[in-house]
Amino acid sequence: MSKAFWAVIAVIVVVFGGIVLFKNNAAAPSANSSALATNHVTGDGKTGVKLLEYGDFQCPACYRYEPTVEQVIAKYKSDITFQFRNLPLLQVHQNAFAAARAAEAASLQNKFWQMHDLLYQGQPTWGEAAKPQVYFDQYAAQLGLNVAQFTKDEASTKVNDIINADIAEFNKTGEDTSTPTFFLNGKKIAVTPDLDSFTKLIDAAIAQKTPKQ
Repeated sequence: MSKAFWAVIAVIVVVFGGIVLFKNNAAAPSANSSALATNHVTGDGKTGVKLLEYGDFQCPACYRYEPTVEQVIAKYKSDITFQFRNLPLLQVHQNAFAAARAAEAASLQNKFWQMHDLLYQGQPTWGEAAKPQVYFDQYAAQLGLNVAQFTKDEASTKVNDIINADIAEFNKTGEDTSTPTFFLNGKKIAVTPDLDSFTKLIDAAIAQKTPKQ
């Protein structure tokens, strides 16, 4: 057979392989999915102010913001609620959806925030790994999870649909897809990765919620 024929076959194999790889990392929502967007929230929220982050565990910018976000959570633990939702950028971060799966599988064993923290801390290690699952299983064991159940949940339609529900919820905002994206009381805000930047906006939001004496 001609070289041209084999060249066409090679292209088909590569394309098909790419499709399979993509499906291993992400899949479309189930046809009958009733999954709701996640509700991972921390903080007492006494003032009624809520800070929401749409994040990608493999995103370098999210990694840079994470220490500041932790400072914000600590500073305003009593005053606001902080919420995290998944927004894996599949086009640029090949392991992002898999990491979101790990977080949501851990959530089913009540360890979302602990896995959230480990994923960001370990991003430089697993982020470009050919087999990030090895690291995710290590994190699960470190957190004392049932690793067999964790692995099963990661691959489940349920977890897949939960992540897609988060993505769908973000799409409803009409904002450009980028991470991290922050919303303060439902309004997108522009902040830099430093505590002062967040503090100015959060303090203003709290002041608006606080009745004038």
